[in-house]
Amino acid sequence: MARTFFTELSYNSLEDLVYGYAKKPIKCENGMVIGGGTIYPEVNFTLPSMAINESTMSKVLAQYKEMITGVCEKAKELQVPGMLVEIELLPPCTFNPQWGIDVTKVVKEVMMEYYTKYNLKSLLRMTPVDIREGKDLKHMYHGEHWEKLMETFKGCGEAGADFLAVESVGGKNLHDDAVMNCDLPKALFALGVIGTKDMGILWDNIVKIAAETNSMPSGDTACGFANTSMVLANKNFIPKVFAAIDRVLSAVRTMVAVECGAIGPDKDCGYEGVYLKTITGTPISMEGKSSACAHSSTVGNIAAALADCWSNESVENVRLLGGMAPTVTFENLVYDCRLMNAATAKGKAKDLRDLLVDSDRAFDPQAYVLDPKVVLEISKKIIQGKTHFERAKIAVAATIEELRNASKSEELVLADREVRYLDILEQQLSSVPDDEAKFTEMMIKNNTTDKFDPAKYDM
Repeated sequence: MARTFFTELSYNSLEDLVYGYAKKPIKCENGMVIGGGTIYPEVNFTLPSMAINESTMSKVLAQYKEMITGVCEKAKELQVPGMLVEIELLPPCTFNPQWGIDVTKVVKEVMMEYYTKYNLKSLLRMTPVDIREGKDLKHMYHGEHWEKLMETFKGCGEAGADFLAVESVGGKNLHDDAVMNCDLPKALFALGVIGTKDMGILWDNIVKIAAETNSMPSGDTACGFANTSMVLANKNFIPKVFAAIDRVLSAVRTMVAVECGAIGPDKDCGYEGVYLKTITGTPISMEGKSSACAHSSTVGNIAAALADCWSNESVENVRLLGGMAPTVTFENLVYDCRLMNAATAKGKAKDLRDLLVDSDRAFDPQAYVLDPKVVLEISKKIIQGKTHFERAKIAVAATIEELRNASKSEELVLADREVRYLDILEQQLSSVPDDEAKFTEMMIKNNTTDKFDPAKYDM
């Protein structure tokens, strides 16, 4: 399959880089245009703690029907101009593709009912879980795990999913080890070599399935990678500067989906989406303060600055004082989007964008690297790389430079230990050779985790 290797930025100034607008908007059959000027809420909900098996599937489907009905009713009540719904399938519903297909059918049926009766415009994003993990995995690209994942994608597309997405895991076991030890070369290898290779193979197949099922290939996310770093950094288990660097590094990997033909919106839990939008022009979904129901973060406002869809990560179907959690969460998203769309209508979108940025950027390096100004500068350097590996190295070096300069100018508040860690990480980067084959040989030879088997990646 032909791939696009982006060598120019879609945005060269801050003038047009703002939430709700994308250079390559997605025009949908129901009239919704993602990235066309309106920011839409994208609600993501999941089951409460319960068993998922043959005997409980009727209860599982009833839960999904309850959740989507509550959300659609609230959307009708609040007169939303359009919305997205994302279902991140749980492992049993990918290991058993028909269960994931049945979930798709139940949710889409309710969405279509509200469209027919009330002209409520909505789009469904189905995200099968990447099950290519575990001791019984034979190979990343063939065998039971691969086949069931592909079957789930195809079945969800045929059952009515508008968008197909995934949180892919190629290289994750290596990356987990890298994060726990703050091993930058290993993180670079996991994301810039293993991850990009895996993404290419995986997304060539997803794009093909989307074309065959009349659905749209949306995007991937480094949730299992950079978000792991983010959560650990927020708990002070690892340096925050490591998590910030890891975030930018992950953009090189996540962008491969777009190179293969994904059109967006990129997944909400991929905060690196701001780099994808800047480089490729595709719309992105983002989350920030709205994702507190799933995890804490230090990027609550700034994450919305360039979003085209505003999401909530994932919320369980549990009862709150205000109602069921998915419906309550959706209401919060709707009001956030109303505010942003009202600012756009009054010509104040860039003012609101800048306020969202200024409220977060100085307090954490993870927020700082999401500042559109910083994103532009680093993105200019990333696209100069001729290979994914080269771009990964550039991403790391450029981020270290940006964070160090921001600390010196006092634009970013960094503890002394964080500043010292920039020197350590820069020294680690200097040990990475420029030759990818040499680096790969070195990393495989020195691999210490039995969870990573190069043969399963055809290496």
